[in-house]
Amino acid sequence: MVDIEERRTRRKGTTFLLVVAAITFLLAAFTRLLGIDGTRYMVATTALTPYFTAAGVALGGLALLARRWAVGTVTLLVAVVLVAAVAPRAFPDSRPVGVGREVTVMAANLLVGKAEAEAVVAAVRAHDVDVLAMQELTPAMVRDFERAGLDEVLPYRHFLDEPGGSGSGIASRYPVFPRTLTPPSTLRQAGALVDLPGEDLEVLSVHPLPPVVDDGPENWQRDMAGLPERELDGPVRVLAGDFNATLDHVGLRRLLNGGYVDAADQVGAGLNPTWPSGGALWPPPVTIDHVLVDDRCPVDTFAVVDVPGSDHRAVVTRFVVPAR
Repeated sequence: MVDIEERRTRRKGTTFLLVVAAITFLLAAFTRLLGIDGTRYMVATTALTPYFTAAGVALGGLALLARRWAVGTVTLLVAVVLVAAVAPRAFPDSRPVGVGREVTVMAANLLVGKAEAEAVVAAVRAHDVDVLAMQELTPAMVRDFERAGLDEVLPYRHFLDEPGGSGSGIASRYPVFPRTLTPPSTLRQAGALVDLPGEDLEVLSVHPLPPVVDDGPENWQRDMAGLPERELDGPVRVLAGDFNATLDHVGLRRLLNGGYVDAADQVGAGLNPTWPSGGALWPPPVTIDHVLVDDRCPVDTFAVVDVPGSDHRAVVTRFVVPAR
């Protein structure tokens, strides 16, 4: 009789733990599926979608093994929906044949000017970068770049450098002309028209305010909403930088639905984390640095690059600007 009571108690305890875990997973899952960015905690939860998707698959399987059929079935069905959204990022999409000029764009968050300028310039040389979009560009960092020889490889520039983390800039192999591509934003986001031989390319150095600040995500939401959609009749447009958003956030998905593609996703590297760098396990690494390319541009390559001194990994992509 005692053994029967113990088994019943253990069964109830197991059921309780599985139900609590399933409810936690379902709350996170529906925050992502419904696109709810109401609080900074919801935004942070959505950034962890690949992690709790894997956890949901494991939890659903465990519940079924424990014969908690309702818990296991519901959890596994929702997890499968998330898998369908997340898993394709690990596989390359078919690439159309592109006819035009190949361009390499790199984006790097410089951590309030603490990144090693020599390492950034070395990466620019190694990847044969044509356009470098920088975030958190400070006046001291500009001087570091001058000493490191950035102007030797990217002689043209449009810099909005400022102390702290609000500066940004664009350096280019080709002439640049400043463009205002966003409404006023919390952090400065340099925009420019790059005068490619025979073609034009608009580039925006993207840096919305982080959504997890104490004041909440309202400024981040506003900054994300101000990012320009692609203009079919205009020049090819590229948004490159630290979006403080993953492919699961509704603000970024809006841009992807409006005529851009994520370069990493196109080549099957969409799950490569970019922040924090250095292999830290906490906070869990997430993919918040992106290059969004006009969907008329076939993407050839994508890579993440460690930048000593910065907490972000730089992102580099090569794509074809189609001939007009």
